[in-house]
Amino acid sequence: MGKHLSRKIPGQRSQLALYMSLPILSWAFYDFANTIFSSNINTVFFPFYMDEVLGTDEVRQQVASTFISYANAIASFFLVVFSPLFGVWIDNTGYKKRFIVWFASISILFTFMMGIFASLNLNSNISGVPLSLFLVVISFVIAKFFFNSSLVFYDSMMGDLGTKEEMPLISGFGVAVGYLGTIFGLLVYLMVSDGNFHRAFIPTAIMYLLFSLPLFFFIKDRPIPKENRKSIKFIDGYKEIVNTFKEMKKYKAIFTFMIAYFFLNDAIATTIAMMAVYATAIVGFSSGQFIILYLVSTISTVIGSLAFGYITKAIGSKRAVSIVSLLMIVALIFAVFATAQWMFWIAGSMFGISLGSMWVTSRTLIIELSPEEKRGQFFGLFAFSGKVSSIIGPALYGTVTLLLKDYGTLASRVALGSLIILTIIGLLVHLQVRPETQNRL
Repeated sequence: MGKHLSRKIPGQRSQLALYMSLPILSWAFYDFANTIFSSNINTVFFPFYMDEVLGTDEVRQQVASTFISYANAIASFFLVVFSPLFGVWIDNTGYKKRFIVWFASISILFTFMMGIFASLNLNSNISGVPLSLFLVVISFVIAKFFFNSSLVFYDSMMGDLGTKEEMPLISGFGVAVGYLGTIFGLLVYLMVSDGNFHRAFIPTAIMYLLFSLPLFFFIKDRPIPKENRKSIKFIDGYKEIVNTFKEMKKYKAIFTFMIAYFFLNDAIATTIAMMAVYATAIVGFSSGQFIILYLVSTISTVIGSLAFGYITKAIGSKRAVSIVSLLMIVALIFAVFATAQWMFWIAGSMFGISLGSMWVTSRTLIIELSPEEKRGQFFGLFAFSGKVSSIIGPALYGTVTLLLKDYGTLASRVALGSLIILTIIGLLVHLQVRPETQNRL
């Protein structure tokens, strides 16, 4: 393939030329940047901070779990409200980078503010909750909402970077580079190993900004000419969804997958949010041990992402999603019944592989199933499906831990066990996806 590089024929780039092209590398670095946020804030240090402030005994640990779950659910709720509009913006304006720059910048600002508020010694309380903690949680909700919003535009940008045949490799490369960001971001732990986890927030914001800059500067939008645009109202996003649902028979395969992804992402979003607290409070990991576990899981994610780029290309994205779903089910079973740390090591590594691979396979399947002129709309719907489930999953987990908090660690095991059922439902629905019946207009 390399001998054709000089001709620049689409689809005939060597893998090295593909990965090292400035647009793809800049795009992948944004995955590196936002995964630092997702890992450091969403998965590790915000839960550690909440547990540090609230989790002084087994019952209060379950209250901390409930707090974290509901904060994640609220952030996802706002994304559900706005994501239909994002799809319309993409299809009507062609702007993707412009929105990523704005949304990422707001997310970075409020990540920084989490660090400011957490370091304040405020004596005031709101309904018994310390004011500084309340402000940190509000900042987290805003930062996570804008982080997730930027990903709608980021995912849809992938279709502009190469040919249909190159999509699995580009997707796998982006996810793999992203999870290298996890490893880099965890260097912050060296600054907070004394247990002052709030000190991780500001360095995370700085790294998030730094590695977003290549996308900010080196990728250009392809705007639709102004004369071809329509005026957009907030309700238009929902009208598009209603119209899209009216066309379900034409796009049966993609709608079936959206339903499957709803259940699969339920398990993913909730496990990401609750992994740190579960490992430390339920399985007995220290914060330092969890960081090592998380690093190993992340390495598994990088390997899985790259491997599933090739697996997806070889066997097709539908079959690849099925394999990843089975891996998730086995990982969750190990986690629920983990009575020794070695069992959670297996669970963490397997979940790491399935986590990165689900992003690779699902994004590729969406691109395969959606007509190019409706890609923004379907990626908006993809985010809509995923984020509705991101409300339900954490809310379900938080409600279970709240209702069963007097049973101590059993509450979290039951809550995590509910995710196995959701994953099995997702897999069964996914098996009904029939790509060959998709009516491309």
